[in-house]
Amino acid sequence: MDTRYIPVTRRHARGAVKPVVIAVIAVIALLAVAAWFLIIKPHQDLVMADAGGHPSTPVSTATRSAPPPADVAGMDVNQLLAEARTAMNEQRYLAPTGNNAFLFYLRVLEKDPGNKVASDALRETFPFAATSAEQAINSRDFNEAQRQIDLLAKADPTNFTLTILRSKLDAQRKTLDKQQQLAADQEKAQQLAAQKAAADKVAADKLAAEQQKAQLAAEQAKTQQARTAQSTGQQAAKAPSGAGDSTATAGADSGNAAGQAAGAVLLKAVGARYPTAAMRARQEGWVVVSFTVDADGGTSDVKVVDAQPRRIFDRAAMDAVERYRFTPAMKDGVAVSSTKQQRIEFKL
Repeated sequence: MDTRYIPVTRRHARGAVKPVVIAVIAVIALLAVAAWFLIIKPHQDLVMADAGGHPSTPVSTATRSAPPPADVAGMDVNQLLAEARTAMNEQRYLAPTGNNAFLFYLRVLEKDPGNKVASDALRETFPFAATSAEQAINSRDFNEAQRQIDLLAKADPTNFTLTILRSKLDAQRKTLDKQQQLAADQEKAQQLAAQKAAADKVAADKLAAEQQKAQLAAEQAKTQQARTAQSTGQQAAKAPSGAGDSTATAGADSGNAAGQAAGAVLLKAVGARYPTAAMRARQEGWVVVSFTVDADGGTSDVKVVDAQPRRIFDRAAMDAVERYRFTPAMKDGVAVSSTKQQRIEFKL
């Protein structure tokens, strides 16, 4: 047998296979394209026409007056489909209540469970209706969002999109609850701060009134002592010469009265300003301040003697004492300077 032409024959055979494969692939591709244009696309166009337009059209943000609820119970299948198409054209997938596309299509399926137009329309528009429910969640209209999710569940209860929507609705509700609680806490804190400020003002006013009352009493006592001394001096001047010892005694008593010293008395106390940082940290403490009451009733040389905690309330205490006003100390009827100490409490 002559085998010289076998390799050449095989090469020719392989070369013939390639055009055949290419031709088969081309035929398959042509059949797929023909099936799309002749079968699949016409069917989708028919479904979309019955559904009232393509569902991918963006939801309009224009404000429309919501149509009234429809009499769904009194409509037949054709009327329901017509209403559903109108709702789809107006992009009323899930809203308003009682007049939306999903409601009409679901009612069609109740009357005619095998209605392909209604079932296809619900399936095709489900993602876009879910977007409407998500918009209700984002706008925090939680009751409306829950109603729309329940309506979607009637159309496709096993759709995973429902799980996502429910989770997002729950998260938004929790976020709103936290924000409302935080706002309530802040309002309560402000009310407590206002109440404390009012109570501090009442206490300061009461202290100032008591100190003013004490000062008035001291001044009245001093005036009475002066009158008594004056009366005693006048009686001694009128006494006979034989009563010299009595006159001397009265003069000595008058001299003692005139030589008595009186300490400084607080006329006006100023409440210390609570440091903002300490108030935020809910920190309390006290400061002992020494200072000089000048002859004009003002204060000077204000110094911190002790404090707890250190350097937190020092400045506030010193500022308050610097604004104190006193009736100065008196010695021999003359106003003199004196030194005092004051403990100032800082409590919330």
